[in-house]
Amino acid sequence: MPSAPAGPVPLPTKQPPAADRVYMHVKQAVLDRRYEGGTLLTEGELADAVGVSRTPVREALLKLEMEGLLKLYPKKGALVLAVSAQEIADVVETRLLVEEFAVRRAVPAPAALIARLEELLEEQKRRAEAGDLAEVAVTDRCFHAEIVRHAGNQILSRLYDQLRDRQLRMGVAVMQSQPDRVAKNITEHAEILDRIRAGDVEGAARCVRRHLSWVKVLVRGEDR
Repeated sequence: MPSAPAGPVPLPTKQPPAADRVYMHVKQAVLDRRYEGGTLLTEGELADAVGVSRTPVREALLKLEMEGLLKLYPKKGALVLAVSAQEIADVVETRLLVEEFAVRRAVPAPAALIARLEELLEEQKRRAEAGDLAEVAVTDRCFHAEIVRHAGNQILSRLYDQLRDRQLRMGVAVMQSQPDRVAKNITEHAEILDRIRAGDVEGAARCVRRHLSWVKVLVRGEDR
């Protein structure tokens, strides 16, 4: 009896270029602090970790240096730059300007925004219960970015997106040093959502301002 014809042979999955793989490997490790500030990375170690030659490693490290995450030292390697107090202060100041304006523009909020913020808040709670700080930082950032996006100003949204990497890295760093901030962040996000849902423009802006101001307090070595 003739055998059934074989099905189509699946095509092999095409991998990204080697330099892109190194770039994503190093960048993600820096953002979630597996490579902490002060760590010296060598081309050989990274080539072995990703399974590539040294040439794409150099290309990836140059790109990451341009983004301000690394400092290259010829014949030595790349130093992961620590998050400075000045960088934190600058990012918080920029976020305050953008986010307070954005939340005023986003209220009264459409049902789609409220539903999305509720979804992100629940996701953040689940990630926090699982102890996944990197993903908590991602959902935290997405919560705020969703409000900015709904302000309807594309230039402002693009400006805010440029802060993404710094926000994620700072978020993980702060949560590692101040574990109780995870629960406080969730509570404060719920307060922001409540004011948005109620259509309270001034209340929402006040909650956003209070929520972001705690970072400056931590930079001074204090806590709320």
